[in-house]
Amino acid sequence: MKPNLRSQQWFGKTGKDGFIYRAWMKNQGIPDDYFQGKPVIGICNTWSELTPCNAHFRELAEFVKKGIIEAGGFPVEFPVMSLGETLIKPTAMLYRNLASMDVEESIRANPIDGVVLMCGCDKTTPSLVMGACSVDLPTLVISGGPMMKGKFKGKEIGTSDVWRFAEAYKLGELSQKEFIEAEACMARTPGHCAVMGTASTMATMVEALGLSLPQNAAIPAADVRRKVLAQHSGRRIVEMVNEDLKMSKVLTRQAFENAIRVNAATGGSTNFVIHLLAIAGRIGVDLHLDDFDKFSLNIPLLANIQPSGAHFMEDLYYAGGLPALMNQMKEHLHTSSITVNGKTVGENIADTPIYDPSIISSFDEPFKPDSGIAVVRGNLAPQGAVLKPSAASPELFKHRGKAVVFENIEDYHARIDSPELEIDETSVMVLKNVGPKGYPGMAEVGNMGIPKKLLEKGVKDMVRISDGRMSGTGFGTVILHISPESAAGGPLNWVQNGDYIALDVESRSINWEVSEAELATRKLAHPFVPPSMPRGYVGLFIDHVEQADQGADFDFLKGGSGSVVTRDSH
Repeated sequence: MKPNLRSQQWFGKTGKDGFIYRAWMKNQGIPDDYFQGKPVIGICNTWSELTPCNAHFRELAEFVKKGIIEAGGFPVEFPVMSLGETLIKPTAMLYRNLASMDVEESIRANPIDGVVLMCGCDKTTPSLVMGACSVDLPTLVISGGPMMKGKFKGKEIGTSDVWRFAEAYKLGELSQKEFIEAEACMARTPGHCAVMGTASTMATMVEALGLSLPQNAAIPAADVRRKVLAQHSGRRIVEMVNEDLKMSKVLTRQAFENAIRVNAATGGSTNFVIHLLAIAGRIGVDLHLDDFDKFSLNIPLLANIQPSGAHFMEDLYYAGGLPALMNQMKEHLHTSSITVNGKTVGENIADTPIYDPSIISSFDEPFKPDSGIAVVRGNLAPQGAVLKPSAASPELFKHRGKAVVFENIEDYHARIDSPELEIDETSVMVLKNVGPKGYPGMAEVGNMGIPKKLLEKGVKDMVRISDGRMSGTGFGTVILHISPESAAGGPLNWVQNGDYIALDVESRSINWEVSEAELATRKLAHPFVPPSMPRGYVGLFIDHVEQADQGADFDFLKGGSGSVVTRDSH
C-alpha cells in the first residue's frame, strides 16, 4: 500500500489554495497530471561556480531527473547554500550549520515527498545530511565523485601533495614557475579531492551508512558510470517514497557503527568524527567520541590510498570499490542493516571481488595494522582529542617534549620561520584559539607546517597539538579537536612555552605537566575572556556552537522538527 503523499497537502487541494499552489508551477511547462499523485522528488543541489568540486552538478542533476521521471516521479531541483572548501574564509566549517538549516527548512517548507542530496565538497555532504535528518523523509545521497588523479613531471599527484609542494617551495626545491604548473596539473577534471581527504571520506561515510547506492564512494566524477549511478539513484528514490523508507529506518545505531569501522579500514579523515557526531545528534542516535576509538579497535587499514597510502580514489574504484573492501571485513559489520536500495549491507557486498590486492588488501594481511581514530584524553583534553594513527609517525606515538606555543594563527604565521624561534625536532608545537568558538569555525590549520630551519635539517614530522581541525588530505602526528577548546576556557588556554607535554597513543593519553597550583596561579594572572561578536551569524555561531566532542552543531539544532507543516501560506 502506497503512503499518502505529503505533496498532496499542496497540490491536492481544491479551490483557491490548490489553484495558487499549481498555477505558478505550471508556468514552467509542467502538465497537470504531474500534480495528480506523482511523488514529488526534491533534488537538493549544491552546484556553484564558487565550489569547484561541485561544478559539474548541473549536468549530473539531469541524470537524476531522468531516473525520477522514468520511475513515475515529479523532479523539482532546488539550490541550497554551497560550501566550497578552497575559497570560503575564514573556513567553510563556520557555515556548515547554516547550510544545514537552509537544507532542513527548504525541504520542510516545500511540497516534497522524497529527496536526493547532491553532495561533493567536504562540508556539502554533512550539512545536507544533517538538514535532511531533521526532516526525516525518504532520502538518498549521490556524491559528485573524486577528480581524476593529477600528473606532474611524470608522477601521479593529488591534494596530499599540496603539503609536500609547499615544503619543497619553502626550501627552494620547487620554483614559482613549477609551483604554478603543478596547480594546473593537479585539479585537471571535475570532482572533489582525488585522495581519501574529507570529501572522499564523506562519500565513503554515506555509502557505509547505507544512504547511497553501492559504489557511490569512488566512481570518478569524469567517469560516465557516475552519471549512470545518478540515473539509478533517481529511479530508486521514487521507490523509496512508495515504500516509505525514511532516513530514520536506515540510520540506526548499527549503521553508525558500520561507518566507524569502514572509516578505519579506509584511513578516513579525522573530520569524519565531528560530522558523524553531528549527524547522529540530528537523527537521535546516541553516539559518543569514545565510540570512534572503540569501534575502530582491531580494524586494520585495508585501503592503500593517500594520505595514509600511495594510491588514489579512482584506483580504489578500479580495484573493486568500497563494496569489495567492506566484503573483506564483513565479519566486523552489521550485515543485516538495511540500505537505501532496499537491500541489506550483506546483500550489497556479497560476491564483490578485489581486482588489485595492492590497493585493497585482505583483512588477514592488511596494508597497515594501525588505522581508525585514536581518542586521547588527559588534563590537557578532559573531553578528548583525536589522532589519525595511519597518517602519523609511529616513532612519535610516545613522546615528551617542551611546548612551543602560538597564541593564534596570526602568531603562528608571524613566527614559524623566524630564525630566532626556539624550537627543535623534540618540541611539541601548540596552536591555540582555532577551535569552534576561537577561529571561529574550527579551521583546518592543525597540521601546522614545520619551521623552515627544521625542514632544512631533514625533519619531516613533529608532534603538533591544537583545538582546530586538519584537512583530510593532510598527514603527520597531529593531535586535533582538543576539547574543551582554549576559547571556551579549556586548559589549552593556559599552556606556556617550555611546559612539558607527554603523548602516549597506546595508553590513549595526553598530559600537560603543570600542577594544579601553577594552573590556578596562571588563571588568576590571566583571567579567561570568552570571545564575542555583537551581531550577525558569527555572533549566533559563537553563542550556540557546541564543542568538538559533541559534533560542533548548534545546541538548538539537536534532533528534528519532522516534516509536518499545518498552516498554508495564503
